[in-house]
Amino acid sequence: MAKEMNLVIVESPAKAKTIGKYLGPDFKVTASMGHLRDLPKSKLGVDIDDGFRPDYQPVKARESTIKELRSAVKNSAKIYLATDPDREGEAISWHLKELLKLSDDRAFRVTFNEITKNVVKASIENPRPIDMGLVDAQQARRILDRIVGYKLSPLLWKKIRRGLSAGRVQSVASRMVVDRENDIRAFVPEEYWLLNAILSSDKGKGTFNAAYHGTVAKKTELNSEEAVEAVISAVTSDSFRVHSVKRADKKRSASPPFITSTLQQEASRKLGMTPRQTMMIAQQLYEGIDIKGSGTVGLITYMRTDSLRISDDAARDAKKYITDNFGKDYYPESPNRYKSKGSAQDAHEAIRPSDVSMSPDSISGSLKKDQLRLYRLIWSRFLASQMAPAIFDSLTVDVVSAGHVFRANHTVISFPGHTAAYESHSEEKVEKVSALLGLAESDPLSLEEITKEQKFTQPPARYTEATLIRAMEESGVGRPSTYAPTISTILDREYVVKEGKNLRPTSLGEVVVGLMKERFSDIVDLKFTARMEEQLDNVETGKDNWQNLLGSFYGGFSDTLERAEKALEGERIKVPDEVSEEACDLCGKMMVFKSGRFGRFLACPGYPDCTFTKPIVVEMPGKCPKCGSRILKRTSKKGYAYYACEASKECGYMTWDVPTADNCPECGQTMFKLSGRGAKKPFCINEKCKNFTPEDARGYRRKKQDTDGGEAVSDDSKGAESTKAAAKTTTRATVKKSTAKKPAAKKTTAKKTTTKKTTVKKAKA
Repeated sequence: MAKEMNLVIVESPAKAKTIGKYLGPDFKVTASMGHLRDLPKSKLGVDIDDGFRPDYQPVKARESTIKELRSAVKNSAKIYLATDPDREGEAISWHLKELLKLSDDRAFRVTFNEITKNVVKASIENPRPIDMGLVDAQQARRILDRIVGYKLSPLLWKKIRRGLSAGRVQSVASRMVVDRENDIRAFVPEEYWLLNAILSSDKGKGTFNAAYHGTVAKKTELNSEEAVEAVISAVTSDSFRVHSVKRADKKRSASPPFITSTLQQEASRKLGMTPRQTMMIAQQLYEGIDIKGSGTVGLITYMRTDSLRISDDAARDAKKYITDNFGKDYYPESPNRYKSKGSAQDAHEAIRPSDVSMSPDSISGSLKKDQLRLYRLIWSRFLASQMAPAIFDSLTVDVVSAGHVFRANHTVISFPGHTAAYESHSEEKVEKVSALLGLAESDPLSLEEITKEQKFTQPPARYTEATLIRAMEESGVGRPSTYAPTISTILDREYVVKEGKNLRPTSLGEVVVGLMKERFSDIVDLKFTARMEEQLDNVETGKDNWQNLLGSFYGGFSDTLERAEKALEGERIKVPDEVSEEACDLCGKMMVFKSGRFGRFLACPGYPDCTFTKPIVVEMPGKCPKCGSRILKRTSKKGYAYYACEASKECGYMTWDVPTADNCPECGQTMFKLSGRGAKKPFCINEKCKNFTPEDARGYRRKKQDTDGGEAVSDDSKGAESTKAAAKTTTRATVKKSTAKKPAAKKTTAKKTTTKKTTVKKAKA
């Protein structure tokens, strides 16, 4: 009789491959491919009258996987359920146990905060039962969101438009974007003035700039030109002298290691990644990458966490790496520890490399471009979090004239500390003003020039995906696993659109949020949603029962829903058209934004008399180098961005490089930069300019000739980056018309729609 093996079930094949490498021949590792059992899509699937009993059904698309798992279970002695170490992962394990009818003496739960040989083996040797607190918390969340979505969405369909949806967290996120837009509209700018004195001393070290600070008695703001002129009149009639000189050493501690929200924010800021991209790539790094010479290795710890805690082993390894590679001075007197927020679940460590000795440079050949960039970000941030503070020599000089104080600063780094590994978003700009050195109290100064500049306060900035995540985290809305999916949902529903990196509510989003605020104020109340998250945490820890939580919520929700349906009976809420700044080419009316199968577009409001439409493109900074017209961002048939002159037929200029707001200091023409994420250095493309950067010096990828004799293609043929690289040509100035025959047009009886040109929205430089 063949020896029975032990079965380990994970979610993904990549994770199965990594774990399988660490376990011996007595183990078979297979993947469930995610959820195999869930609430049905066709109905509510929750018996509210029977204690909110859920009707879980096998997922039809996973029938073959279920069959394979049932067969594997029959031939296995023990079954280890090794799904992700969070609420959802615990729920998936429970669903697997129920679906596969596993008994307690055969089914065991194991989790891996990091997928390394030691952790995997230790977990297998120390299994535990399924944590029903985690399962019940996830069940409560799932059923709660199902009730809100399936009860509210039909009301939105009837009163606004079919296909809409509402949700406990997505509706709050939409409200946050709408509220920010209302704050921007209501903002009233206030005038203020900047006043700067350019000064010099008889010690001959050049000039320095001192900004107006106030009077000797207190700091003062200049809010009118009259106040500015009064100060100028006073100080130009008097002499300047040094009032005080203050020197200090400033220590700046490192930022803590990443948690989910800060990783998404920093990846957006530094790498240009969306939260969805960040989490997808982080999942790959966690589950395992094939590393040359090492096989499949899990490179980071679990990426859905709100804890800043790190293990003693990780801290010890970081200390060794820092002292070996940077020196003993770069390690603090005692290990750095960071306190998590009070609302943090603290179920896992912070996001860190599984093995800090595996530096990004040492494995760069085994990682794809974005994997390497994100791994470097995580690795560097963790390493810096364990390093000594940076020390800055700070010099502040106050200058006085006629009782008015002007202040100048000089800062220089004396010990880099953690900045040798990673510079965070919070690092202050270091100013070097050598003319301040050597100044002493009461030294006389000469006024070389005084400048004034009128300014106005700016409205609050629109949210980006990163700043919305930060606001959600600060308000207690959602949890690490829900941030990215929530933002994706409100974008997919077109309640919110992206303009550059900014999120702007659509008319549809404002109407839906308005209805929710009027009729379902609790659902879109930030504090209510945050309290609900706390109650779910209580279910997890056993302080509350999941059915009691649902019962306490549903009573009030049901009454509110009934009142709303009565109040809105017979009413249909119209979504106002979003009017663009583009006039219809045929009739001159201002065009409006519409949505179709392929996304948003512009249409003439005079339909059906006028059927003119055109796609939306973005106007880029700079001017066409051939004719001086505007440059527009367009999208190819394969979905890749390129940039073309608006006078396409007359001019024909196009490029895959990105126009910038910078002009060449020599010739004044628009400068370009390479496409792709991250900081790129602008270059001049004007061959007649002495600042011209030849193509072979711009950083394009090496190309080889296509075997079909077509245009050159990149060695790295994967993804959009390679397609862009492949399309870069010598002049990038002219687009030749394709000689390929177009497919015959399909006959249709529908009214013909005229489509021409493009509309334009300004892109930020």
